[in-house]
Amino acid sequence: MKQQTHKWHVSSSTSEPSAGVFFIEGPASNWIVVRDESGFMIIDSGYPSDRPLVLESIRRLDLRPADATAMLITHGHVDHTGSAAYFSETYGTPILCAPEELAHVQGKEKHQVTLGQVIVRAWRPRVFRWMVHVIKSGALKAKPASDAQAWSAHTLKDLPGKPEAVLLPGHTPGHVAILLPEAGAIVVGDSFVSGHALSRTAGPQMLHPMFHTNPAQALAATRRLDEIDDSVVLPGHGSALHMPLADALATLRRQAPAERPRKRWRNSGHAAMKNAPDPVK
Repeated sequence: MKQQTHKWHVSSSTSEPSAGVFFIEGPASNWIVVRDESGFMIIDSGYPSDRPLVLESIRRLDLRPADATAMLITHGHVDHTGSAAYFSETYGTPILCAPEELAHVQGKEKHQVTLGQVIVRAWRPRVFRWMVHVIKSGALKAKPASDAQAWSAHTLKDLPGKPEAVLLPGHTPGHVAILLPEAGAIVVGDSFVSGHALSRTAGPQMLHPMFHTNPAQALAATRRLDEIDDSVVLPGHGSALHMPLADALATLRRQAPAERPRKRWRNSGHAAMKNAPDPVK
């Protein structure tokens, strides 16, 4: 993952890894614009503070944000839904996610790393820097996409790129990867990444276990991708991967130890976290 040691520029952070698929590597999380003759859609939208960058990245492609046919959400963490409520309220853009993730995207459920999990690790410089970035990015005051809707296979096929969803529970209960079959690309969200502020390495890897609702399930769910032969892999964090998906999966599985399910605070009595948006990645 590129370290943001200089001012972020849309021109140097946008690539077109496959025809009509524009990958924007944001300051800390990524979003994608998919365009074809029918129009364009957006996949994920960074942190709340990334909104001006999301809008700029769309306009730079000679598109109008108001014309987006939909915004698809891989999962309900605030570093992926940061502009969803804004697009819904300002432009009437449909915000769509998996049925299993709808309550999370709407803000009715929480599936998140806890404040306690972060605080006990905050003495580590990388964790401390990440925590500061999360706070500055507006994560603690984010507005949920309360008007989000669950997609259907039929709804997806009518969108630019004719996306298909693959349910990959574990990071969150309704986390998905989004296939773009006409482009030979796959958006993997946070099922695995190619870099992260807490990681010292680049390349296919699982996020730190504290970010997953169920780390073991998250790793096991990647087996659902084994029969997909795309060679453009677009993660939620880090750079785009130009390699066969099978090779990326093999690499992350060699690196990732088997994880045991662990207890997590969820909708607990901790008032500071119960109603706060999730301070994730």
